Amino acid sequence: MFTYQDLDVWKQGMDLAEECYRTTAQFPSAELYGLTTQIRRAAVSIPANIAEGHCRRTTRAYAHHISIALGSHGELETYIELCTRIGFLKQPEKARLLASSHSVGRLLNGLYRSLEARQASSSSPNL
Repeated sequence: MFTYQDLDVWKQGMDLAEECYRTTAQFPSAELYGLTTQIRRAAVSIPANIAEGHCRRTTRAYAHHISIALGSHGELETYIELCTRIGFLKQPEKARLLASSHSVGRLLNGLYRSLEARQASSSSPNL
């Protein structure tokens, strides 16, 4: 049976979340309840919403959760940029995280478009 764990977007999302946890472990301890928590939360939200949406019973609910994952994806990239600007991330770390993030983003966008198309075709009247 096909599950969310079989989806490349979920697998890459999990890898990205893991990378974010490892990277933020090096942040100053004063940021534990600031950017560290925000980055981790946004990163974990991506695969969590993919999983939750996949387990819902409707395409509409699935698309909604993928939309939430896309929002978390944008949030995460914003935090990565901010951390670079304030010196918590060096350029190589930023590049590595953004490369993973961009790959996840492309897959999320493709999945969202696919779900939207599925919704549109199921709601169009039979001719």
